[in-house]
Amino acid sequence: MEQVLTPPPIIDQFKQNDVTHVIWLPDSETNFMYELMTREEGLKIVPVCREGESMAIAAGIWVGGQKPVVLIQNTGMFESGDSIRGLGIDLEFPLVMMIGYRGWTRHGITKDSAARFTEPILHAYGINYYLIESNDDVGRISDAFEEAERTRKPVACLLGAEYS
Repeated sequence: MEQVLTPPPIIDQFKQNDVTHVIWLPDSETNFMYELMTREEGLKIVPVCREGESMAIAAGIWVGGQKPVVLIQNTGMFESGDSIRGLGIDLEFPLVMMIGYRGWTRHGITKDSAARFTEPILHAYGINYYLIESNDDVGRISDAFEEAERTRKPVACLLGAEYS
């Protein structure tokens, strides 16, 4: 039986961890997630034009006493590198980043350079990450929130499967 990743348990993790805002760049892969997030009271969706904006917006929301999460793709994480370094790491911002792991596969050769560069870049920044491939893995999102708060550093959740 194939394991699947669906949006409802991810949104449940957001609620369990008191997330107030989702900073998000709209894309086709997260459309199902978007539809459910818009129906959640207490969860504000903040769309951005470029992923590099997401870190600054999330930092402002955090400084204002709220709890954001950033939902972007790995290519957007590359574009956000300086903001992740300056705002996340240097300001000791306990941010959880939900990162779509575009191009990644555990079943063969990974041809997409976006997937090949994702983990090395996280390692270079000293950012720990949790792989989320199925609904059985979503509890790792709470682990990421706990670690971000404890270490006062950004933590990533790599979404290694498309939503079903």
